[in-house]
Amino acid sequence: MIASLSAKTEVLIEALPYISRYEGKTFVVKYGGAAQTDDELKETFAQDVTLLTKIGIRVVIVHGGGKEVTEVAGKLGLESRFIDGQRYTDAAMMDVVQMVLAGKTNKDIVGRINRHDGNAVGLSGVDANLLRVRKYEEGGVDLGFVGEICGVNVHHLTMLLKNGIMPVIAPVGVSGEGEAYNVNADVAASAVAAALEAEKLVFLSDVEGVMAGGALVPSMDQDKADRMMATRIISNGMVPKIRSAFTALNAGVNKVHLIDGRIKHSLLLEIFTDMGIGTELVHRSEHAPVHA
Repeated sequence: MIASLSAKTEVLIEALPYISRYEGKTFVVKYGGAAQTDDELKETFAQDVTLLTKIGIRVVIVHGGGKEVTEVAGKLGLESRFIDGQRYTDAAMMDVVQMVLAGKTNKDIVGRINRHDGNAVGLSGVDANLLRVRKYEEGGVDLGFVGEICGVNVHHLTMLLKNGIMPVIAPVGVSGEGEAYNVNADVAASAVAAALEAEKLVFLSDVEGVMAGGALVPSMDQDKADRMMATRIISNGMVPKIRSAFTALNAGVNKVHLIDGRIKHSLLLEIFTDMGIGTELVHRSEHAPVHA
């Protein structure tokens, strides 16, 4: 009993300097993967983000939900097509995206957080022109109603955060003509973090972090990431995450973390322990202490 209490005390003591450091700071969390689909992990995530707000950290969540979109589309007889890993979104699929992401998925997340007194509010990028987009046209590839973000309504988000409200954002943007567009959730989280000049951007996914030779890479800067992408140590779905991370860093975000959402309370372990559990992306590795 005494040993157990002593261990808990050590955890709190280790966390104390981080709590003091981050009070009043803004964290943006991209929520996806198993943490968004497993019931136990959903619960611990809701507890984690609520705890962050209770100790004075301002939290913004941007969530995914592609698996649910695919499932609902299938039930409606719509085929899901992907081009270079991105969902082709015609008008019918866009209806499904809005219905699922801005509807059920968003409200399920908000409801679970609020059961823990997290004071969350659900939004999509259409609300208050939160995520302003134009049609994605990179490389001449037509993805239909897929948008790239050209603006974030910082005033609206700041107003919510200053009033102790946790925004939970579905990655649906709106064009200047008022049309809704599907947006990659990683890119949306990066854009929001950059616009808010967040202290941290955290990506929850289904991998431990960046791996090299079977070992976790605890920290990397842009040069190291570029070398690892050039040699395909970093490849496939990790590439857009890494690019989004450095876009956010170059726009003023202090640090980005890639962590394994399959681990219970991974968010707290990464932020409030000396070693952390994932990969942190920093401006300059040689000058930045690990997981500070």
